[in-house]
Amino acid sequence: MKGPARIFSAELDGINAELIEVETDINVGLHAFNIVGLADKSVSEAKERVNSALKNSGIKPPTKENRRITVNLAPADIKKIGSQFDLAIALAYLLASDQIKEFETRDKIFVGELSLDGSLRSVNGGLNIAQLAKKLGFKYLFVPEANAEEAAIINGISVIPVSNLKALIAHLENQTVIPTQPTTVFAPDNQFSLVNFDDIKGQENAKRALALAAAGGHNILMIGPPGTGKTMMAQALISLLPSLVLAEATEINQVYSAAGLLKKNFFINYRPFRSPHHSSSLIALIGGGSYPKPGEISLAHRGILFLDEFPEFHRDLLEALRQPLENGIINISRAKKNLTFPANFTLVAAMNPCPCGYFGDPQKECRCGAYEVFRYQKKISGPLLDRIDIQIEVPRVEISELRNKKAAPNQQTSVANSANQTLKSKIASAREIQARRFADFKPKIHTNSEMTSKQVEAVIDFDNSAEDFLKNVLEKTFLSGRSYYRILKIAQTIADFETSKKITSDHLAEAYQYRTRESN
Repeated sequence: MKGPARIFSAELDGINAELIEVETDINVGLHAFNIVGLADKSVSEAKERVNSALKNSGIKPPTKENRRITVNLAPADIKKIGSQFDLAIALAYLLASDQIKEFETRDKIFVGELSLDGSLRSVNGGLNIAQLAKKLGFKYLFVPEANAEEAAIINGISVIPVSNLKALIAHLENQTVIPTQPTTVFAPDNQFSLVNFDDIKGQENAKRALALAAAGGHNILMIGPPGTGKTMMAQALISLLPSLVLAEATEINQVYSAAGLLKKNFFINYRPFRSPHHSSSLIALIGGGSYPKPGEISLAHRGILFLDEFPEFHRDLLEALRQPLENGIINISRAKKNLTFPANFTLVAAMNPCPCGYFGDPQKECRCGAYEVFRYQKKISGPLLDRIDIQIEVPRVEISELRNKKAAPNQQTSVANSANQTLKSKIASAREIQARRFADFKPKIHTNSEMTSKQVEAVIDFDNSAEDFLKNVLEKTFLSGRSYYRILKIAQTIADFETSKKITSDHLAEAYQYRTRESN
């Protein structure tokens, strides 16, 4: 009796893929088709899909075999979830039953969900599995056509797009050759946005703070009455961020592929902007679930997470932001495993100063009592506020300023694009300065906001006026150690933005005024 057939496939574990060996053995006995190896129900149902796909492809299916068929998914201690094993199970059965010529299996990985007619449907994690294949030294990755373009972004692995089971068998038997998917050429998007900063009238101080946030990757909180442009400025901020590089794009697409959010032949080449509603659940924002998947903070990786109506989010949800804001990752702990998702995002939060929204407004009277205002603002805890680098007031804009037209209607678009591009160029220059500064840092960091306190002390260079400012002002204020170092990071970003080699007292003073709200 022939020994078991072995085919390699892969399983997603969070956003990482793990190699799975599919073994199929056929023994004498009454017909039975069993899948073992800690298989989920969606995997166990593969036998029905494989039966129909083989029959409708003109191949003798397992139901016509009066034998015991056993499929083992190894290692057996890893929970197998999903339909991506269908293709490997079908091929392993064909090898075990001598219905296909022997072929080299040690250098190939097969993933794909079979339709009942034998065609292949897309699966989650094509890019993640391609990374695994390259890491382990496999030469070929066979995936559904819909997953081929995302998988082909990984160099060093031949991606074979498979349309149906018959075409794959013909390819493996050297009857017809399926062309290898061309390597996906990465070209960053120009960060197109319907809103740019020149569409926003007034709010020059706020726009300055947002530009600094983009330059240094700093988190920012905007506080002001309704209708002052907080949401509009957050949407405009994405257009100022530097274009993606390939390494960042790969990280983003790894998250989106694992979450099943990449459409057919689609690759994300722009920084994400995520804006979850304040009624979102903890799992939706942070990630997790019965079968853990990335949440909004991971989907915003290398982009912007915008939380409007900040105090309206549940308290436990806001407190869960502490770890990712500090470390750029989120750890999901379960009884049987721990998963780590990337979450290196820029937080842009917006809130009203009180429940009615008009506390401190010079033109409209606030209807809230003192205790209501206090309780509303205290929904944002001190430790969380401490992790938000820049905190600014966004006041009401006068109607006369809104009506002011700085250019003729047919000239407004070109003027706006030119000014917006100038600001984006300054931000890009500041990021380039940081890239050179952190070129030899390990682990790798990209922006000033990611520096540790030790790195801050090693990097920052003050002039004499800055040293005096530190002694006269910062040492006499009630700032936490975290706040002190965050002020220095912001000051370094301001210096980079102004192309200054040293931090001056002006840089420190501006950085300090972005942090004064926390002591109020």
